[in-house]
Amino acid sequence: MLYFWSNESDPLEPVHIHIAEELANANGTKIWITSTGHAILCHNRAHIPVPVLRRLIRFVEANNKEIVEKWQEHFGELRFYC
Repeated sequence: MLYFWSNESDPLEPVHIHIAEELANANGTKIWITSTGHAILCHNRAHIPVPVLRRLIRFVEANNKEIVEKWQEHFGELRFYC
């Protein structure tokens, strides 16, 4: 499951997505999305196996424009990690 955690800090963190194998939770894996559309692993708290994580990172990169658009719609602002 890919999701935004709506209770983000103030000021809002840079664009990122959380990933968990089942339900959304505070311990999901976090992936930053850069201004160029690349994905950078912030942490893997969900302990997703590395081969699966690689595929998910490629998926995030392939869909980065849609994710960024949804972030903008949800939070109303954009900041990037880099």
